[in-house]
Amino acid sequence: MKVTLSTLDTCEGSFTPLVVLELAQDVKEETKEWLKNRIVTKKKDGGAQLLFRPLLNKYEKGTVENQNLYLVGASNIRLLLGAEAVGLVKECSDNTMRAFTYGTRHNFKGFDDNNDDFLTMAECQFIIKHELENLRARDEKMIPGYPQAKLYPGKSLLRRLLTSGIVVQVFPLHDNEALKKLEDSWYTRFSLQFQPIVILEVWKRGCANMTYRWGTLVMKRQFEEPRPGYHGVLGVNAVTGREEPLYPSYKRQLRIYLVSLPFVCLCLYFSLYVMMIYFDLEAWALDLHENSGSEWTSILLYVPSIIYAIVIEVMNRLYRYAAEFLTSWENHRLESAYQNHLILKVLVFNFLNCFASLFYIAFVLQDMKLLRQSLATLLITSQILNQLMESLLPYWLQRKHHVQVKKKVQALKADIDATLYEQVVLEKEMGTYLGTFDDYLELFLQFGYVSLFSCVYPLAAAFAVLNNFTEVNSDALKMCRVFKRPFAEPSASIGVWQLAFETMSVISVVTNCALIGMSPQVNALFPESKADLILIVVAVEHALLALKFILAFAIPDKPRHIQVKLARLEFESLEALKQQQMKLVAENLKEDGQDGGGKATAT
Repeated sequence: MKVTLSTLDTCEGSFTPLVVLELAQDVKEETKEWLKNRIVTKKKDGGAQLLFRPLLNKYEKGTVENQNLYLVGASNIRLLLGAEAVGLVKECSDNTMRAFTYGTRHNFKGFDDNNDDFLTMAECQFIIKHELENLRARDEKMIPGYPQAKLYPGKSLLRRLLTSGIVVQVFPLHDNEALKKLEDSWYTRFSLQFQPIVILEVWKRGCANMTYRWGTLVMKRQFEEPRPGYHGVLGVNAVTGREEPLYPSYKRQLRIYLVSLPFVCLCLYFSLYVMMIYFDLEAWALDLHENSGSEWTSILLYVPSIIYAIVIEVMNRLYRYAAEFLTSWENHRLESAYQNHLILKVLVFNFLNCFASLFYIAFVLQDMKLLRQSLATLLITSQILNQLMESLLPYWLQRKHHVQVKKKVQALKADIDATLYEQVVLEKEMGTYLGTFDDYLELFLQFGYVSLFSCVYPLAAAFAVLNNFTEVNSDALKMCRVFKRPFAEPSASIGVWQLAFETMSVISVVTNCALIGMSPQVNALFPESKADLILIVVAVEHALLALKFILAFAIPDKPRHIQVKLARLEFESLEALKQQQMKLVAENLKEDGQDGGGKATAT
């Protein structure tokens, strides 16, 4: 019998909680009931067809403070059908990776109708997140109980509930047993072990291996659902035939070129203006030191660079918020398009904001001593600030909250499931991991500090290694103990960041060749003819870039065995399509023959 979503029951009283949904404390009962109905209602009626219950029942709510916390889960069959809907890729019995379908579920390795562990917990939570995000308004004009929270057909309900403050947050629960094993292998046992070092051509091959094994390399993303923040008039997608919001692309382009682009240019100008103020401070400190020559004024020489490094970090963070707002306002349909536009905005500003002063010192002032001083100050200050803001402060706050929750749970009555209650209440107060964007950006800027001017200040590489050694462990601690568990986000690669790092490497070759050519030692070799020096520097730079591009061409992005498996999968897909077409032709011919025979008999 074919199983469909319409045959599933959503009234299970007990289920494994996977995702927590927290409502504001003053949410009205009619709003809660409406939200519950939309979550449990069948898909064909506009619901998500998931399982939903409060964390505390009506008797337990009188025992402890009223928490508007709700648990979301799904039946095993619902999750399997959801895995097919999102295009989840799993390993088959023949060791190939294929898109999962419920009809061919027995062809996949590890599947058993009697077991519920075919899908990982992360995959189940990803499916539930997908279903919640794609709950969209139909004929509702507003959220029940909140007339000011307007709705229109196609609007993401979860997005509107979050922006209206009705839903505080939605987060997946940790798997405590798996988390403990991860802690032991990741940071509890201190050991020097191999780390995946950021070598670009080799990384692409390693990335292809991992993403194929995880099933994200062959995951079809070209027909992905619109991102939750995407809005427009509800209509039918001409490609997929699905009902979704439609928004004219010319309106998006107008917003980009008439608003976003001028704003970015204005911010770049302001960054350069702040840079010139920094150079005025440097000149003032230098004059003061030359006039007095005391030890205090020698220390004062580093103050402008430290202040400028802090200002750079503040400006980067403020600009990030503005860039996120603008990119969201541009209303991109796909999450990938949103990320690409956001990364482009942030990278352009951060590159100019962090490195413009160094380029000015190197190629305009040509002051190598000031370049080394500024580079060291900017690099070390940014690393210290990042460690404080991203690791030590969140960890201290989380430890403090953990103690408070422990005391609260110990005071509960014995008839409450204290284990689940403690886990949910503890995790809801954890920080939210906002994705890999900040981590990639931090590495990108560090890569720039180390590589752009490495010939002038080689010690920058040592500081970077020391910082990364501590950050690997502090990041592991954050992911396990400070942040909530993030939802899985399938991806086939690091995306546009790969291009950003490759571009930085090309710029680094040019800048280092130029700096070496400007050095007094090299200039002494060409006392008479500067033209020969320039030609040699340009020739060396071209040779190094040629070597880089030859290596990039010679080293395949995907290992041979991955290429063979992908080609085989594509061939089998084409063969299956041919078989389907031949079957349809045969059925049509058979029907035509029957019609012809009937006419002949009648004659």
